[in-house]
Amino acid sequence: MKNPNDSFFITRIKSVKYAAKGAFLLLKTEASIQVQFSIALIMTIVGFLFNISTIEWMFQLMAIGLILVSESLNTAIEKLSDFIHPDYHKKIGFIKDISAGASTFAAIIAIIIGMIIYLPKIF
Repeated sequence: MKNPNDSFFITRIKSVKYAAKGAFLLLKTEASIQVQFSIALIMTIVGFLFNISTIEWMFQLMAIGLILVSESLNTAIEKLSDFIHPDYHKKIGFIKDISAGASTFAAIIAIIIGMIIYLPKIF
């Protein structure tokens, strides 16, 4: 709950604290985020090894961000769905499948970006 006596600066600090806690919880507890974060680290190292350009870095970092954000939102939707209806429910399953589909789109785009960046450097 928001404290009406907190200044703008204090509320921003609290927001950053909550966001960092959420990122830490995702990395600590969710296998899909752990895998995607590991791939992001590997691709960052690969980017340095291939000496990619500034523009390529921008696209690679946007792809990494897209993946991590979509996986995080997918996890949040799944957790909320399971909280609302712990037992199997056809409509909840549909919602969870759509959420996972969004992460699939993000992964496909990230793979295409990676191919555009790295295939010309390999061949």
